[in-house]
This record gives sequence, C-alpha cells and structure tokens, in this order.
Amino acid sequence: MLVRVGFDALTALAELDPGKAKIVELRYFGGLTAEESAEALGLSRVAVEREWRVAKLWLAREVKGASP
Repeated sequence: MLVRVGFDALTALAELDPGKAKIVELRYFGGLTAEESAEALGLSRVAVEREWRVAKLWLAREVKGASP
C-alpha cells in the first residue's frame, strides 16, 4: 500500500512539476548527488538542492494525506 501511495504521489508531482519529479528520480532512485543531478540536468547545484527540498516536502505531505 505504501509503495502504491508513494508511486501515486510521484506521478502527481510529475504532472505538476516534471522538473522536480526528475530530480527525485535522479537523487532517490538513481542515487545521484546534487552535483551529479545538476550536471545531468544542466542546472546549478543550488537549484537542484532547492528543488529537492521542495519536492521532498511536497511528497511527504501527499503521502501523509493519503494515509488512513
């Protein structure tokens, strides 16, 4: 159930902000650092770190809201 909720939240994030979702994929699933993610996306490390923080907060809120 939790895996499905997490997948649904990430899918919703991708619809809302594909850039943030891509950062989550690279950082969480790909294991890339902020620097590596920044290089892959053509962004600054600071921008990736900022978007990563926002994405994590958004995902946590979505998952918490979906919990019974």
